[in-house]
Amino acid sequence: MNDGNDKATGSAGPVERILSAARRLILYAGIAIFSTTLSALFVALFVNVVLRYAFDRGISWAYEIPYILFPWAVGGAIIVASCLGRNIQINLFANLVPLGSRRLIGTCVNGLVLLICLVVVWTATPILNASKFMRLAETGIPQFYGMSGLVVAFVAVAIVSAIDLVHLLLGAPYLDGNAPEKSLS
Repeated sequence: MNDGNDKATGSAGPVERILSAARRLILYAGIAIFSTTLSALFVALFVNVVLRYAFDRGISWAYEIPYILFPWAVGGAIIVASCLGRNIQINLFANLVPLGSRRLIGTCVNGLVLLICLVVVWTATPILNASKFMRLAETGIPQFYGMSGLVVAFVAVAIVSAIDLVHLLLGAPYLDGNAPEKSLS
């Protein structure tokens, strides 16, 4: 999505600047979540492997670390992909319609993504509450801490979709021709 800058004048309004700053903050948070959790996961499992081979005994809680950290790593990656516009998207139909109609498609898509994310968060609340009472066997850590990573990711994607929706309503273009360059497929 557009970062809020008006290409013709080189300036952005205060709303666009605030939205772009919020989006950057969410992006940096996603990068921090992903890199921290993936690094911690790697170090814990690597140390466990080294101990297992060197002393024929590993860290017993190292097997439970992925239950807590992996959902956060996935959530962080989802946040980063959403902020950078590198998530899964099909642009065939949007590229077939005139530029003026693309904004309507973008508004509908972002509105639908926002709605889906909010429904997922709403329906996940009872499961998240129940996970407070489910504890990992070795460490005793509630599974709530792992599952909350995915809820945080859906909240962040909802916020990014809301930011994109506001950008579109303020007149930003949707799929301005850079979609093939941004696509990783």
